[in-house]
Amino acid sequence: MTTAMTVQQRTIAIVGAVFAISLLALALIIPFYANAAYISQTLDIGDSNADVTTLQTYLAQSTIFYPEALITGYFGQLTKAGVERFQSSHGIVTSGTPETTGYGRVGPLTLAKLNSVLGSGNPGSNVSWDSVPVLSNPTVTYTNTTATFAWTTNEQTTGQVYWNTSPLAMNEATGPRQQPYVSGTLASDGGSLQTGHTIVVSNLQPNTTYYYLVRSTDSVGSMSMIWPRSFRTNN
Repeated sequence: MTTAMTVQQRTIAIVGAVFAISLLALALIIPFYANAAYISQTLDIGDSNADVTTLQTYLAQSTIFYPEALITGYFGQLTKAGVERFQSSHGIVTSGTPETTGYGRVGPLTLAKLNSVLGSGNPGSNVSWDSVPVLSNPTVTYTNTTATFAWTTNEQTTGQVYWNTSPLAMNEATGPRQQPYVSGTLASDGGSLQTGHTIVVSNLQPNTTYYYLVRSTDSVGSMSMIWPRSFRTNN
């Protein structure tokens, strides 16, 4: 009897341990999938759609960004204040209005950063004004003095690369289809509309860190870009 009870107790203990581990694994998995979201468009006061819901759901995770934590799908003053706090914390824009600086609206820079922190499965964590164009994850191959940037788009676009030895400075767009300012040197793929983009940059300095941004614009002015990245040339 004693042996039987011991086996039973051990079995209960093992089952309990497995259950506890399963709960822990589930707790780790749920936030991952909850964050695997994507905001597909810029957002302004008065908007009401699923992207606003995604925005509010993310902001509500932080009492600093969005203490009210209201998930309504409507972009009102409380959501605007949450966006302002997000923009300030990430150094995107810290003052002004949606009309003058983009402060409080989800413009292209804010959208790029949101999708970056959301960890979306969208290729490259694009930012765009509508559902197109979509950029592939850009690749950069480099030597000590050159760099080749390559990416594709799901429709015909023109391609651009900005680069600099210091982090790129940008400003938030204040209206739909307005392209934000980007500092640094600009190179393009010739200005023709195409789906495959390759841009070669020469006369770089060896053993130097370069910051870069790629973006594409379609025939009607819709633009997508990749949040700035960096690479270091060879010795």
